[in-house]
Amino acid sequence: MSIIIFLIVGIIAGFIARAVVPGRQNMGIVATLILGVVGSFVGGLILSFLPGGQPFPSFNPAGLIGSIIGAIVVLLIYIAVRRRSGRTV
Repeated sequence: MSIIIFLIVGIIAGFIARAVVPGRQNMGIVATLILGVVGSFVGGLILSFLPGGQPFPSFNPAGLIGSIIGAIVVLLIYIAVRRRSGRTV
């Protein structure tokens, strides 16, 4: 997969994750991109554990959904860690 496509999917997954998770997230465009890219890796890892899953499948709708789910998981963990450290989100 091209790096440009990977970054585009990452930014889309990051924006959707931020829209789905309630509350205010003080993140810029770069942090949202990083969230989406890390979420893509987490989503790919989650999908690889499903029956018939591949470790790094090619670009497809299931991969995009997995990226969004992974980005939501990463964002929820990020919020929990920031809240626990005493910072407001």
